[in-house]
Amino acid sequence: MSYFELKEPPRREDRLKACIAHGSTLGAVSHRRMRCCMPDKERSFTQNSICLLLPALGTMNTIPNSLVLMHGGLGCGSSCHGGNAAVRGGNTQRWGVVKDGRWLSTGLTEAEVIGGGEPKLAEAIIEADRRYRPEVIFVVASCVPGIIGDDVNGVVEQTQPEVAAKLLAVHCEGFKTKIWATAYDAVYHAIGRTLLPDAVAEKSDKKKPGKTVNLMNMSSMGRVDEIELERLLKALGFEVNIFPVFTDPSAMQRMAEADLSISTCPTHDDYMLNHLKEKYQVPFIIRHMPIGIKNTGKWLQDVADFFGLRQAAQELIAQEEAELAEALAPLKPLFKGKKAFSSAGEFRALSTAILLAELGFEVVGIRAFHHDEFAEVEYAKLAKLTGEDYPLNIANCQPFEEANLLRKIQPDVFLGHMNGNSTAAKLGIPTHVIYNTGLHYVGYRGAYELARRLYRQLKNPRFNANLSRFVKLPYQESWYQQNPFKYIGAAGGEEE
Repeated sequence: MSYFELKEPPRREDRLKACIAHGSTLGAVSHRRMRCCMPDKERSFTQNSICLLLPALGTMNTIPNSLVLMHGGLGCGSSCHGGNAAVRGGNTQRWGVVKDGRWLSTGLTEAEVIGGGEPKLAEAIIEADRRYRPEVIFVVASCVPGIIGDDVNGVVEQTQPEVAAKLLAVHCEGFKTKIWATAYDAVYHAIGRTLLPDAVAEKSDKKKPGKTVNLMNMSSMGRVDEIELERLLKALGFEVNIFPVFTDPSAMQRMAEADLSISTCPTHDDYMLNHLKEKYQVPFIIRHMPIGIKNTGKWLQDVADFFGLRQAAQELIAQEEAELAEALAPLKPLFKGKKAFSSAGEFRALSTAILLAELGFEVVGIRAFHHDEFAEVEYAKLAKLTGEDYPLNIANCQPFEEANLLRKIQPDVFLGHMNGNSTAAKLGIPTHVIYNTGLHYVGYRGAYELARRLYRQLKNPRFNANLSRFVKLPYQESWYQQNPFKYIGAAGGEEE
């Protein structure tokens, strides 16, 4: 049975045996010696985490002519205020208009938590449709309805005949999973069940393959990076459709009509790509992330090989790599011998670490937010390029482990998410954001632009050095003397 026949997607702990707790060396992962990294394995002490509602909102709020209705407490969705900057920027970059995301909340009270919130949800759906007239309403289940047993899908089914908007039930009950990447599955699940055509696309065996590709972007990159990948794909003659961010709901069905789907981040895309293949016979490629020089070439070569365009791709890759090498030549001497630490979602952390090694940095540490099967080949690539004897931390945040590692390693630069660089910054380490929708990271242009920004950062690292003089982290000195993985079971810690 297809997962899409279920009311909500399975947890990644169950579907992919994903995990969030591991601490050892890169070599232990590249050789699959991860005895502590098991589904639901957790620390005996945990500091914080991320709710899967956050990345889900980051995608849903980008959909044109849509509205997000969060069913839960009033605080759920407060991150939309910060994330709205990316929505405004994305709309401006694509269409030259300043447009905000739209989100509402049922704002459940204590009485409704006790008595049930289904009547209030139905009323809110009808009022949202009447007042805003959206094409789509994402009805998002947060923790509270999951705990009290509200039947969100049932309310959606009962209310749908009364409203003009299409209703998509999205399950983001944060307590159900520790792998917040399940959020991508939740959004894709709703899109696949509601916005894609019901009929199986008929494709004749005799039909010659076309050259239309789905370029999947589940908030993996901003518009500037989309343009870079479009440039490379169009140079080989492909027609490119980008899904799902900033895609009109009525256009989502074109996902089922393409000749090939291409993942830009396997962490994000496997759930939907498997569905497109099973139901609509759209094949897919889910190897590599096009960040880094060699990874971009491999990503592009895989697409070209599918269409029998190997020679054309090789010529394009050779030309691009030659131009990039010339542009990087003045920058790379500064990077030689500099130590770098990469922290992000698993695939992004690894592919960025590979790029750092290509630029001449010494990679001395990696933190990935979770681990699953898709990144195993990336660990092998990185181990071959950089060696194996440096720390790898699988952690859904846990800044106390990060602070310990950074004090021991003392990297020259730390690359992490914009809301996750403060620990390194307070230790006086130069930091650079690993993902920002307004900056280049992907493809050959991304490799150059990241190198250029790091060059400027390392030329003048005084800001973080000065910051560390006046701002201190809350950890005792005794913690820095201990094993950073002390609280992870079977990693030399308390539970071993």
